[in-house]
Amino acid sequence: MLPDAFAASGSSSFRATKPSCARVFPGASFEEVSSPRTILIRVTGADGPGITSDLLGLLAQLEADVQDMEQVVVRRQLTLGLAVVVPAGRDMVKEVLLFGWERGLDIDFEVVDSTPTRHSERQVVTVLAPELGPGDLASTTAAIAASDGNIDRITRMSRYPVWSYEFLVEKCDVEKLQASLMQVAADRHIDIAVQPHGLHRRSTRLVVLDVDSTLIRNEVIDLLAEVAGDGGRVAELTERAMRGEIDFEDSLRERVALLAGQPESVIHDAIGRMVLTPGARTFVRTLRRLGYRIAIISGGFTHFTDHLAELLDLDHAHANRLEVEDGVLTGRLSSEVVDADAKAALLRRIAAAEGVPLEQVVAVGDGANDLPMLQTAGLGIAFNAKPAVRDAADTTVNVPYLDAILFMLGVTREEVEAADAQAAAPAIGA
Repeated sequence: MLPDAFAASGSSSFRATKPSCARVFPGASFEEVSSPRTILIRVTGADGPGITSDLLGLLAQLEADVQDMEQVVVRRQLTLGLAVVVPAGRDMVKEVLLFGWERGLDIDFEVVDSTPTRHSERQVVTVLAPELGPGDLASTTAAIAASDGNIDRITRMSRYPVWSYEFLVEKCDVEKLQASLMQVAADRHIDIAVQPHGLHRRSTRLVVLDVDSTLIRNEVIDLLAEVAGDGGRVAELTERAMRGEIDFEDSLRERVALLAGQPESVIHDAIGRMVLTPGARTFVRTLRRLGYRIAIISGGFTHFTDHLAELLDLDHAHANRLEVEDGVLTGRLSSEVVDADAKAALLRRIAAAEGVPLEQVVAVGDGANDLPMLQTAGLGIAFNAKPAVRDAADTTVNVPYLDAILFMLGVTREEVEAADAQAAAPAIGA
């Protein structure tokens, strides 16, 4: 049975609610359906076990055809939507009303278009910051609306160590969307990424990381110089090179030359001073669980990258090689310089070796010498980067947590924590 309002208009709707009684809009009465209609059922109320399965069981008994279904639970409050086709002559509404009454749920019914929703090309917008207030989210959603975009779904990705939300957007002007959101990011001092929604994003299988000031908080050449007692000049050259103010290879050779005559032990001392970026272990561990291959490409030195590769169980590690003779640094390199172009070339080589298309590669870096690598990858992320790199990369992350990148890859904090908890739990029978 359906209210006669349904028979009169395809846009009519009514609601039955509890606490005290089932309520329908005035004038509504039940009469048999003379022909099948597509009805949208909306169920809201306190979540509990069995609600969805019991409702689907009821619809099966009524021989209804479920054409679409979505459910979300926010703070233990359920919102469930089902598009169903009801056979002529069946009193579905009365049965579903009784179902809602017995469980204290609100039930909405509405006749809707029977044509299935067909999604156009969609974009994923990820918003990330230490704190995300209503103003930040209002500005973000206003920018989406201004680009003619429609938000299909919103998902909270994390509350720790940062707040992040993911918006699935369709029917938008992509260029306008990106420009509008980048302005919001600058005005609100938040990070926003825009990525196409599709198989490429979900099938990303290779992450390539810079090392200095990305995977670790230090610059290894500066660590060596500090141990050697000549850190000031080297640090100055490093900073200028990372900003792109001077040629990377020239500055590297000049900095390495300042180390001439130092004992090889300074390398081991400097390795002991390396500090991983917060979230680095979580980031790598989670990527491993997802089946990713992980590479590091550094403008630093192989002693450091080899140590990190062993420490974190990485798949590929490339860097410059310091020349050592008779236990002493010569102040020269014994390999070709891993500069900006070499980083991009190495990324291509690793991707080819792993059989991963470039559009399924994520690259992360902070310096000017990382930019060609970021631009070669399908997704280039500027991590706490210099201004020139931020402006040219696909997206930026300006919080000091490497695992925040996971949220831009569609991984939630709850998933990370659940995987960690499962790994820590003792095996059954152990």
